[in-house]
Amino acid sequence: MKRLLAVLSALLLAAVLSFAQAAPAAAAPQTPVVFVHGFAGKGWQWTTMRNDLVSSGYPQELLHVFSYDWARSNKTTADRLSSYVDGVLAQHGADRVHLVTHSMGGLSSRWYIKNLGGAQKVDHWISIGGPNNGTNVAELCPSLLTPCKEMRHGSAFLDELNSGDPTPGPTVYTTFRSPCDLIISPTSSTSLPGADNHRTGCLEHISMMWSSEVIAGVRDTIT
Repeated sequence: MKRLLAVLSALLLAAVLSFAQAAPAAAAPQTPVVFVHGFAGKGWQWTTMRNDLVSSGYPQELLHVFSYDWARSNKTTADRLSSYVDGVLAQHGADRVHLVTHSMGGLSSRWYIKNLGGAQKVDHWISIGGPNNGTNVAELCPSLLTPCKEMRHGSAFLDELNSGDPTPGPTVYTTFRSPCDLIISPTSSTSLPGADNHRTGCLEHISMMWSSEVIAGVRDTIT
């Protein structure tokens, strides 16, 4: 009887081990994504990119759009972005998010990363056509609007933002710039030392958000 029990126990153990080896490993949880539009932008502008990510298997509930008053200072927007990201993290029980930004959205998000603790909460940061080093077009924008002044070359805001390490912390930084972008002047302004800087084909500033080339680049970066 003891020998029979021993044989049965051995067979049961072998079956359990075989099942454990055959069972597929659980998929790693995906990171929530927060999209940040630019000056005079709207949340719906991310629809094409969000739909593409969903079609590629990214859970729709992990894709969040942060909308804000673009006439306010980028520092004010950064404060609000900080609270928004904390809410997203709490909602999903996550430790970090990806930030995908267009145009001026890159500035408030960088301020958040550098000065408001975001470096420990942002996995990948992506700038699409961002005025990271300023743009000549901001000179045509009314000085009464604080973000217009902040986007000008040599502004106090940009000097502080780009002082020291412009890509601090463990966050992975990626930028996309287009040679045909008439809003970011010069177009090289988008690139940052320490970032993975990409040059796209001839794309207009806004249409970069729904360009298949840029969307593929974003998808490859965060998945």
